Amino acid sequence: MSIKDLIPFKQSGKKSLPIKRSDGDPFDSLHREINRVFENFTKGFWDMSPFSGGAMEQRDQGDFMPRTDITEDDKQIRVSVELPGMDEKDVQVSLANDELVIRGEKKTESEDKGKDWYRAERSYGSFHRTFALPEGIDSAKADASFKKGVLTVTIPKKADAQRDVKKITVRHE
Repeated sequence: MSIKDLIPFKQSGKKSLPIKRSDGDPFDSLHREINRVFENFTKGFWDMSPFSGGAMEQRDQGDFMPRTDITEDDKQIRVSVELPGMDEKDVQVSLANDELVIRGEKKTESEDKGKDWYRAERSYGSFHRTFALPEGIDSAKADASFKKGVLTVTIPKKADAQRDVKKITVRHE
């Protein structure tokens, strides 16, 4: 078999059948695949920015939604919010009407000068999160701490809300 036998168009002196491709032009599918590879490749780099969707979900220009974990056990509710690069002075926490409200603002500025150049960068972002809390919490004993870029809010439950939970066995019929 020669290379000419593999060519899908009519050769001089030979009659051949056209090859039907279900997915169109092979170069188009190659182009789509290369685009997909580069899109997936670059997603990881842009997600590393504190104002992008990796560490924080991007909303509007300058706004972000920090990653949050909420856990509950029989004694308390704990809310942990990832706020890299922020300080406790940049965050406000309030508790009213069985809602926990966390607000924050991040501003960074950097300036660099050289002999023949000058570079200044500024970034700004703010967030506002509201969490509905269940009945039976003791808001007077709520506590918030900030350590290594993570805000942790602990809200204990009232004694009557800390009742023993009865486990019910599920039968198979």
